[in-house]
Amino acid sequence: VYFSRALGCCCACWLRSGAASRLKSPALPIQSERDPLPSKGSSGCSFGGRFYSLEDTWHPDLGEPFGVMHCVQCHCEPQKTRRGKVLGKVNCRNIKQDCLVLDCTNPILLPGHCCKTCPKGNQGRKDLEYFQEKGKEDDLHKSYNDRSYLSSEDTVLGESRTDFVALLTGVTDSWLPTSGGVARTRLSLTRTSLTFSVTYQRMGRPSKIVFLDSDGMTVFEYKVPKGQSDMICGAWKNVPKPLLRQLQEEQMHIRMATSASRREEVEGKVVKHRALFAETFSSMLTSGEENSGMGGIAMLTLSDSENNLHFILILQGLIRHKHKVPIQVQLMYRQHILREIRANITSNDPDFAEVLTDLNSRELFWLSRGQLEIAVATEGQNPRQIRGFITSRKSCDTLQSVMSSGDALTPGKTGGVGSAVFNLHDNGTLDYQVQVAGLTSDVVGLTIELKPRRRHKRSVLYDLTAKYIKASRWAVGSWSRLEARHIHMLLQNELFINVATAHNQEGELRGQIKALPYNGIEAPRNELPTPLAGHFVSPPVRTGSSGHAWVSVDKQCHLHYEIIVAGLSKTDDATVNAHLHGLAEIGELGNSSASHRRLLTGFYGSQAQGVLKDLSVELLQHLDQGTAFLQISTKMNPQGEIRGRVHVPNRCMSGAGAGAEVEEVEFDDVLLKDPEELKKDPHTCFFENQHQAHGSRWTPNYDKCFTCGCQKRTVICDPVICPVLTCSRTVQPENKCCPVCDERREPKDMKVPEWVEEHPEGCYFEGDQKMHAPGTTWHPFVPPFGYIKCAVCTCKGSTGEVHCEKVTCPVLTCSHPVRRSPSDCCKECPEEERTPAGLQHSDMMQADGPRHCKFGKNYYQNSDSWHPWVPLVGEMKCINCWCDHGVTKCQRKQCPVLACSNITRTENSCCPECSQPLLNALWRTFGSEYSLESC
Repeated sequence: VYFSRALGCCCACWLRSGAASRLKSPALPIQSERDPLPSKGSSGCSFGGRFYSLEDTWHPDLGEPFGVMHCVQCHCEPQKTRRGKVLGKVNCRNIKQDCLVLDCTNPILLPGHCCKTCPKGNQGRKDLEYFQEKGKEDDLHKSYNDRSYLSSEDTVLGESRTDFVALLTGVTDSWLPTSGGVARTRLSLTRTSLTFSVTYQRMGRPSKIVFLDSDGMTVFEYKVPKGQSDMICGAWKNVPKPLLRQLQEEQMHIRMATSASRREEVEGKVVKHRALFAETFSSMLTSGEENSGMGGIAMLTLSDSENNLHFILILQGLIRHKHKVPIQVQLMYRQHILREIRANITSNDPDFAEVLTDLNSRELFWLSRGQLEIAVATEGQNPRQIRGFITSRKSCDTLQSVMSSGDALTPGKTGGVGSAVFNLHDNGTLDYQVQVAGLTSDVVGLTIELKPRRRHKRSVLYDLTAKYIKASRWAVGSWSRLEARHIHMLLQNELFINVATAHNQEGELRGQIKALPYNGIEAPRNELPTPLAGHFVSPPVRTGSSGHAWVSVDKQCHLHYEIIVAGLSKTDDATVNAHLHGLAEIGELGNSSASHRRLLTGFYGSQAQGVLKDLSVELLQHLDQGTAFLQISTKMNPQGEIRGRVHVPNRCMSGAGAGAEVEEVEFDDVLLKDPEELKKDPHTCFFENQHQAHGSRWTPNYDKCFTCGCQKRTVICDPVICPVLTCSRTVQPENKCCPVCDERREPKDMKVPEWVEEHPEGCYFEGDQKMHAPGTTWHPFVPPFGYIKCAVCTCKGSTGEVHCEKVTCPVLTCSHPVRRSPSDCCKECPEEERTPAGLQHSDMMQADGPRHCKFGKNYYQNSDSWHPWVPLVGEMKCINCWCDHGVTKCQRKQCPVLACSNITRTENSCCPECSQPLLNALWRTFGSEYSLESC
């Protein structure tokens, strides 16, 4: 994505080709990024007329008058094409939110920098820096003979991932009693998908989780399924871009409520935190008081080489004064105080970071068993305290490993596979399930290991060989003696599992134990997945790759799949396809049996996941009977690199899946239409003596040719655009706005268009998130802009696609056209200025007199002036732009030349200033009429 695409998004461009289109014209007047590369053999990125190599980073220079944008950092990311060629993609982001928290009271902004610094070299809280820099360190354990090792940054499908956290406590400004419950939400954003893991204490199981925007309006609601687990896993797919911006700017809140029997609510702000990357231990701090409305969370990690425990506390409700309050932070074991730290914090800055140095062997043992407790208390006459036990990090991620011969210490190609799933408990016990298949000889060793420090010097932590059963090729058991250091390494993806055989004493299979991020797909990760191996291909393939997959079928007969592949060589992973087949031998079917063969996905790298909603009846039957096979093919082995048998019992053949969903939808509709529930919702609209839910649409009683919608307590009504009819005779139905064809007068072959039968469900439009009937036409609704009356969308029944195009306004003959209503798209001539048709003249979009200017997504009239707004930076007040007869011109504010040596720059000032107050006052008073020499 070029930088112009990252700087802004034009609504009109988005409408031209529906929801799938992207911005194709630059939002700012910068040089095109489609310049040719220096040579055919060079891979990199072209930006602003310069060439950057892969992995290069830089601050973009937009040229005069914008200059270098120091708070924006661009990165040339390597991307692989379908043919395996590596190209560069420019990705730019705002780095201002990464600035460190400073302790000094008067930080300054140096020229050429984005972040403020302390004037005397005090860089603020060094304990925070440990978490922030921990993810940037080069891994000291990477070595030549273990290519399966990846850093934690490389485990998320090669996509950028941002982690957030929210502390939820009792709401104090609600009409409900303040809750004593505390919840923690860990969130991960990948592209436009937001997944979240929720843990809670001292409250009942929540019934719903609500996301609130900066105005406090509900933008997403997740209904919590019933269950006994204290962990809630959910996902918000396709988060709108305006809400993504609010999420990145920490303007969103989360509210969680229990059922109506005992109504409780907790709420908290979503914040971005670099400590989440390094966190391996955590604690949730609660109060012993009922309805206390306070709580906290602690994020902890061990140093890589020393027994130092770094932690960050996030507190809420404990400190209720803006002035500094002394607190005590204690590390305890069975009510005995082991360590104690005193500090002063305020309610405005409730985060506290510290490090406990040199933990002894007993403290580390208690830490691994979940027996250490952290307590935070205020000092004074009425002390308040919250406390909680420290356990290993909790999330919806899955600890798993794929073992392949290609990732062995001595790489090979055996066609075997190993698959493992782990579960870490609060007391430090690690449950494991391991399965192997397709080995060349018997298993003689099954071990969990560290990365080798030297060649052929394996570091075995735990031996699972005694639990391995030769007949079933499984090993199931528990490892109850994990040390705190081992837990830390496990959650940092630094442990491996090795399978040694009689012919390969050092290891035939090997795999890294990784935390597979939760992605919202309904796959039973607690069960062993389906192993995928070259041994299962017919005929068997001697390959170094292997994999495993979770496959499930939900009540709606939708297929959920998640595939992980390991051991692929660089040539193999260029093109990877996953197919689902029926019957035992694919050769029996041939390529013509499409009903027994279905392409799931084509992907690059090592992971793929998705949902398939239109699986054939034949394949569903094969899944139920256990005669279905999942096969991965590559460029080197197009007939199958690895495969495995999939058995997913389902009741789709009896139609049991659809009925439950219908009942649930009908039940939800009843709840939504309850007038009493609508009255309580602050987002509803009151229109024609009725309450309408936020996001709903209806036809008003006063005019059937209008459609109204409720958006955040505001009713917006628009006229209905009737479709163009091709029939010769039409009729006007009663209580309908648009005429329809008179079927009694039309020939039988013109009665029903064919596309009505092919696509009876119509078209889904992402803007208003509604289904539209085939052939209907409407003004698109685009959040947060509202209805775009200068565009018209049509549901094409023949393809099921939405086609949007700009409204063509008539050419006007007057010199001063006007809009009769501010919401109208086209202008009209006043009655007194209408001229004959022969005096028409043309213009770009509408006769507005002098030509207008387009800058970003806005239009400006001639002689208008403005400060440009850049999405990643904000309003650039130091630059003035104006419209000169259709041409946008911009100029940076001219700053005077300073002769003083001590120059400073304030945050809201365009020009640098001398530090002397007298000189600054003279410059502000007299401007450039006087020079510094005259002063």
